[in-house]
Amino acid sequence: MFTKFGRIKRSHIISQQGRNFLQAPWAGGIVLIVCVIVAMLLANLPATSEIYSHFLHMEMGLFVDGNLFPRGMNIEKIVNDGLMVVFFFAVGLEIRREISDGELSTPKKAILPVVAALGGMLVPALIYSIFNAGTEVVNGWGIPMATDIAFAIGIMSLLGSRVPLSLKVFLTALAVADDLGAIFVIALFYGETPDMTLLGIALIIMVGIYFMRRMGEFRMIAYLIPACVVWILFYYSGVHATISGVAMAMLIPTEPRYSRSYYLHKADIIEKGIKDADLIEDEHEAEETRLYHLRRMTQISNGAQGMSHRMEHILMPYVNFIIMPIFALANAGVHIPSADYFNIFEYSAELGSIGMGIFFGLVVGKPLGISLFSYVAVKLGIADRPAGASWLMLIAVACLGGIGFTMSIFVDNLAFDKATHQTFIDMGKIAILIASTVAAMLGTLLISIEAKREKRS
Repeated sequence: MFTKFGRIKRSHIISQQGRNFLQAPWAGGIVLIVCVIVAMLLANLPATSEIYSHFLHMEMGLFVDGNLFPRGMNIEKIVNDGLMVVFFFAVGLEIRREISDGELSTPKKAILPVVAALGGMLVPALIYSIFNAGTEVVNGWGIPMATDIAFAIGIMSLLGSRVPLSLKVFLTALAVADDLGAIFVIALFYGETPDMTLLGIALIIMVGIYFMRRMGEFRMIAYLIPACVVWILFYYSGVHATISGVAMAMLIPTEPRYSRSYYLHKADIIEKGIKDADLIEDEHEAEETRLYHLRRMTQISNGAQGMSHRMEHILMPYVNFIIMPIFALANAGVHIPSADYFNIFEYSAELGSIGMGIFFGLVVGKPLGISLFSYVAVKLGIADRPAGASWLMLIAVACLGGIGFTMSIFVDNLAFDKATHQTFIDMGKIAILIASTVAAMLGTLLISIEAKREKRS
């Protein structure tokens, strides 16, 4: 039997282990893998397949005068058009940070990952188009273009020191640039014909937010309320609603409310106030004084950070451990009849092959495009090869760029009409899952082999 102290100590250890897991860079990937497996089981087990499908297509929203608001909203669309806005908002904040003061902040830093990302998008799209040219599935060329940053970075973290730090930075910056490219592709090629009136109103609101930021507005609520209005306008305008998340993220202030000198000055005053509280004889009054100064320190500390940084820090745990797992549960569950496990790779002159285009686009096109464009950029003298990294190691790391998953599945949902081509969407999802798994295994294997070779030499 545990003593009271023993129970408290064990509870503390378990909670600490939980915090350590949530903070690990690979934790999000593990949770996603579990959710993919659960979704596949739900979609294919006889007892759950119909319930799973019915639940995803259940209408949900506000009924105003008998009409659903927002229009056409169901559980699946709430996930893909609603929750994923938060994901894209977080991606936008990350892109903004990298452009502001990160690995994309100067031309010298940005040139190699941006060029590599461009190659990692063009070559897979070309490979898919070659397999599917002239067919009705050619519109899926954008599916193999994106890299799943959570999985790629998670695997690199598990590989530890076998991957040079410069290549970890390179792949992270590449994935951010890759996400930015994917966002442009979605906005330009995978939206409906936009309603220019609604889009114009949204743009006017965003211009107003820009000037509000220039005037020094630092209250978070002043940005979140207009963001919801902009999302509704984008949803009804025909431009994919998730793009509103990225657009709004670019308008969030990166500069802090308080300067460093002001923060240090106030921190000294607050510290003195906490010390003075120890001299108060009334313990209740002393504790209230301490709490007041601690709350004031929290306010000053938050004000000394840019709102963009604070929002990103607040959102990332929810994105990694709630939104992305829900997205996987809603989108990775593909019903696979026993006879159709392998026919996704069949080719016909009329339909081409979605499976082959996606598979070879991610597994071959991604590392080929990243490596080739990086090599050309270095040889032309416009970029430097990552420090301490061989070309073979760069190619091995580039294989991890073939892990498409999140963004690829998202584009797959947009590339084909669900009403008439649900089979194409399902075939694309299966190919994405297979290709991402192979890319992860191939990248891990090649990195391990190259690390051992370098160690011996």
